[in-house]
Amino acid sequence: MHLVELFLPLRDNSGAAFPKALYDSVRAELADVFGGVTAFTRAPAAGLWEDDEGEVQRDDVVLFEVMVDNVDHAWWRNYRGTLEQRFDQDEVLVRATAVERL
Repeated sequence: MHLVELFLPLRDNSGAAFPKALYDSVRAELADVFGGVTAFTRAPAAGLWEDDEGEVQRDDVVLFEVMVDNVDHAWWRNYRGTLEQRFDQDEVLVRATAVERL
């Protein structure tokens, strides 16, 4: 079993908040495809990284996660591209971790 996590930004590059409908559609799509989703939207996480010029960048992000038996890399690559377009991002972090259900 794997836990797939999607890190979605709260604001666009100009600082404007993305509309709630964008997150609602992600939640609905993941629930439809995988039968469930957990969304951590009330307490955003702060993401920091260094860009190509050495400047530290910051994003407040919300986390969506789903549990899957098998990771379909092609499906996730395509969906990540869709999210990058919707949220106008160079990259949306999507990661999968092997987990054990207890």
